[in-house]
Amino acid sequence: MPPDPESPRPQLIVFSDDWGRHPSSCQHLVRHLMDDFDVLWVNTIGMRKPRWDWGELGRIVGVIGHWFFPPQRLPESAFQQSNLTVISPKMYPGFRSSWQRRFNARRIAKAVHKPLGPKPKDGHTSALRIVLTTLPITADLVGRLDADRWVYYCVDDFSVWPGVDHHVMDTMERELVGKADAAVAVSEVLIERIKSFQRQDAKGPGHQEAEPVLLTHGVDTGHWARPVHDSRIPKGWPDDSQTRFLFWGLIDERLDVAWLDRLESAKAGRIVVAGPEQAVNLTQEVIVTTAGPVDYRDLPALAASAEVLIMPYIDTPVTRAMQPLKLLEYLATMKPVVVRDLPSTRVWADCCDVVDNADDFARVCLERAETGTPPEQLEARRRRLPGESWSEKARRMREILLADAGSR
Repeated sequence: MPPDPESPRPQLIVFSDDWGRHPSSCQHLVRHLMDDFDVLWVNTIGMRKPRWDWGELGRIVGVIGHWFFPPQRLPESAFQQSNLTVISPKMYPGFRSSWQRRFNARRIAKAVHKPLGPKPKDGHTSALRIVLTTLPITADLVGRLDADRWVYYCVDDFSVWPGVDHHVMDTMERELVGKADAAVAVSEVLIERIKSFQRQDAKGPGHQEAEPVLLTHGVDTGHWARPVHDSRIPKGWPDDSQTRFLFWGLIDERLDVAWLDRLESAKAGRIVVAGPEQAVNLTQEVIVTTAGPVDYRDLPALAASAEVLIMPYIDTPVTRAMQPLKLLEYLATMKPVVVRDLPSTRVWADCCDVVDNADDFARVCLERAETGTPPEQLEARRRRLPGESWSEKARRMREILLADAGSR
């Protein structure tokens, strides 16, 4: 239900990925929630395993730079609105020891309370203050922040996520699930993971945790239907006439290099990967063209210049748990889509080609480059995608955030 217009405007405190770095699922949802909430978005560091290389040091230097010299304007790709405040608390980049956790909890809580101020009063009514977090590192903030409700939005299995401090994140996530008022997850695998925490943390006979809610990712079909001339082809994009097989997103060890190698060996055309590279250098493993990170606004043009969109992930616990944001984006382009058989892709098998081995991956990619998207797949996409809009996903999230608003 929408907030009572007679009540003070509710405040939403969000802990998630850095605002404006890339349009994550949480950013898409919050963009649609801004009409009902004043939003404080908190950028943090500390989930990654300590790794002293130039890439990690560069990220830390960038974050520290934002502490002292905050950007005067958000990146062009960021969703902007007047009732959004973004802060980057000064904190230690790690949670491995008790002193680090206590230090960070104090620093973050102080930074969050400063822009919020005391809870507004209107007679005996206080403005509702809700925390939405995708980050296990916020476990120590429950009880420290002046908030009425905590909702954990579980988007990945951080106990197996590449580059993350696995044991620390697993421990803190278990604590967060036990403290939060509600839990939302993007996949059935993550739902079962949260339920396993709840069973292990059962507090005695008769105690029952709130059932976690499934909320899969959405898509903005209008964005992908934009005229191509409204987008820009990024630097590094090949301008030859070769057939192009395109992947966009984070480039890390979740990609199956053997599958890319099999496609390349078929001499099918040019393989292009677009996105930030982490812990893997594909150009040393297989012959691909790397286009680097691409602005969200420019992805429709990138897709239009490719013949086939590919998602060759490995089959491991981390990929079985995730819900790739790009899957529905791929489908919305109406281009041929060839993906690995995983729980998140299997349910879309009527809309794209789902394969389970490298030979079939290469073969189907070649076929789709010649034939285009089959009519039955196009029809299935037109039928199913309108029901997966970000506005509809945000409506459901709004209900969860305000679930007990009437009792306050």
